[in-house]
Amino acid sequence: MKQPIRLVTRRSPPAWQAFVVTTLALMVAIATRGLFLGWPNAAGISATYFPAYILATLFGGARWGWASLIVSLGLGLLTQSTFPNEVSFAGIFIVFAISGATTVMVSSALRETVLRLDEAHSDQKSARQALVEAEARLRLAQEVGGVGLWDWDLETDEVFWSPMVYRNLALDPATPPSYAAIIASAHPDDHARLRQALAEIRSGRIEDLEFRVLGADGHTRWLLSRGDTLRAPDGRPLRALGVNIDITDRRRAFELVQESEARFRALADSAPILMWVSLPGGRREFANRAYVEFLGAPYEQAINFDWRLRLHPDDLDRILAEQMAGETSRQMFVLEARYLRADGAWRWVRSVSQPRRGPDGEFLGFIGIGYDITDAKQAEADLKRINELLETRVREALDERDKAEAALSHAQRLEAVGQLTGGVAHDFNNLLTVIIGALDMMQRRPDDTARRGDMIDAALGAARRGERLTQQLLAFSRRQTLKPEPVKVDAAVLDAEPLLRRAVGEAVNLTFAPNAAEAVAMIDPGQLQAALMNLVVNARDAVNHGGAIRVETDVCRIDLDGPPEIPPGRYVRVCVHDTGVGMDAETMAHVFEPFFTTKGVGKGTGLGLSQVYGFARQSGGGVTLDSAPGKGASVRLHLPLSEALPSEAVQEPVATASSPGLRVLLVEDDAEVAAMVAALLEEQGHHVTHADGVGAAEGHLEAGLEIGLLLTDLIMPGGRTGVDLARRAVELRPGLPVLLASGYTGDTLAAAEGAPWPLLRKPFSGDALAKAIADLISPSPRPL
Repeated sequence: MKQPIRLVTRRSPPAWQAFVVTTLALMVAIATRGLFLGWPNAAGISATYFPAYILATLFGGARWGWASLIVSLGLGLLTQSTFPNEVSFAGIFIVFAISGATTVMVSSALRETVLRLDEAHSDQKSARQALVEAEARLRLAQEVGGVGLWDWDLETDEVFWSPMVYRNLALDPATPPSYAAIIASAHPDDHARLRQALAEIRSGRIEDLEFRVLGADGHTRWLLSRGDTLRAPDGRPLRALGVNIDITDRRRAFELVQESEARFRALADSAPILMWVSLPGGRREFANRAYVEFLGAPYEQAINFDWRLRLHPDDLDRILAEQMAGETSRQMFVLEARYLRADGAWRWVRSVSQPRRGPDGEFLGFIGIGYDITDAKQAEADLKRINELLETRVREALDERDKAEAALSHAQRLEAVGQLTGGVAHDFNNLLTVIIGALDMMQRRPDDTARRGDMIDAALGAARRGERLTQQLLAFSRRQTLKPEPVKVDAAVLDAEPLLRRAVGEAVNLTFAPNAAEAVAMIDPGQLQAALMNLVVNARDAVNHGGAIRVETDVCRIDLDGPPEIPPGRYVRVCVHDTGVGMDAETMAHVFEPFFTTKGVGKGTGLGLSQVYGFARQSGGGVTLDSAPGKGASVRLHLPLSEALPSEAVQEPVATASSPGLRVLLVEDDAEVAAMVAALLEEQGHHVTHADGVGAAEGHLEAGLEIGLLLTDLIMPGGRTGVDLARRAVELRPGLPVLLASGYTGDTLAAAEGAPWPLLRKPFSGDALAKAIADLISPSPRPL
């Protein structure tokens, strides 16, 4: 930008510039006098000097004005001009000096005034620019954080909304701001709460309010409105000011946490052992169904129950001392005592408590499990009694010993389940710590957009890890439906590592050496993990404390001179080596036979290695075994190498429903699941009609409701399944697309076998749902 002031500069000019300007001004004044009064009188005192004084002062400052005055006075004395006899030269000289001095002083004041005005103008421009930048930053912060500002004058009823309020409410910016516009954009279920909140604002009371907004695209978004009231000196409310914030991401993350908590509770409640989570002070924070049923009390009473009231008097003092020592140490501790069950029976319970810690290592309390060992205690007593009567009652004693050993074996298997479940509870608690911590950070700092994305990603990642752990447990328990698919063997082995370490324990050194990173086999990943579990558990039983187990993978070729039962070709080889007691040739000849075991009575079924052998043969490969007494054992699982790509590598882009979408009849008896699936469908552009059972769905069908897709749960109360409903729906509406969904596994899915409709397994994501619908409706969806 060009300098607006040219004569009066903001900074004093260099001396040489001031000298030149002052000299030129004086020369112009002298030349002017010489032209009009003659050159002999050119340097005399005259009014022609005054413009020179003004110019020198304005450009160079007061000192150059005074210098020009002194020079002109000196020239006037040297060349005294002639005046009429009655006029004194001295008087004229004094008047000229006073006038010149006045001119310099006025010019100096004028220069200072001009400079101050220029400075004020510059400050004003800077302030205006700073205001513009601040407003731009505020708008950017509001847009990024989804924060809209509103202002309601309660006396004039005038309302102001910022642009972000219109965006959050999905309203046209031309819409006049009013509470009626808010009601119109809100979800119908929230209208009553909004009207009540608006009435309270008029009375001067503002509470935080979360409500839903329906966008033009059919998506539902959550907003948080909060504010405060400005009051008159007499307390009368004058204005209400506040913000509304888009909290859709936070609400979705919260719903994911609820889903994860429900999944964890379902897992805990399905365990046949007592499980609980305690706070640092000892109070229970969570207890599962077995815990509550053992006490026979309501849930709230159960988590606050004093177990000393149920302890056997003979065990009370010992348990109190051991519990105090264990809790003080904040390390894992084990208790065994007799407790009075709700039915009045005394039961031996073995409890294992492990410390739990927060993200920063702080102590948060204990995770505990307890399992009934009464059968084991009774079995031990029976064995002792049988041994005492062995000489006189051999046959009878042998029969009783078999029963007692069977009971002991059952108790030992239950103890193993308890140990594994305790570890799983620990893992789920860690996942919940991440999710709850992330949501707590978002709730405490809703405007921290820089960290909100990271917190949401952390919560989603923990929830998906919990889902993967649940699937691994179902696969291990053989309740997951098993199907061959292209699998990266290394990835499947590493996925099974946490469960394998839980099964082995800390007394044995378990290591992994995956060396087939890109190798793919056409197998069932659940059966592979079950086979690994059997091999590793057998190896664990064969080694002593301090022994070692090594699981490794590689790619190998079997030639014609290889093992006769394995066809020639390339294989992915999974090896399990141990440093245990080993086997002789006779044992190795029978080791893969069903029910053959080298373990003691009641300690093994003899089915583990036969399952491994059957899995390998069904997959097109085989198993080899190398061992010798005292040399350990190496079991090698050969799985044919496949050229197919694993499912994650060939996954096609998910086809999402396009507007206007489908009219979907959603049949789901669980209200929370139905709400979540309906939200996913609506987000994809579909229109949802919900029915909570087969009867309600048939009512919609018989009433003539136009439907483009039937999405039904497989197992529902009332004795009729989703397959029964699908058959009835197709009978009423020939050609109607049907999609089944279920979270059950194993034999429960028998109802879906042979049905001509696809099955979507729970839990599923929005992308999986959209792809299933796209695959079913292809090539073109039916319009509404």
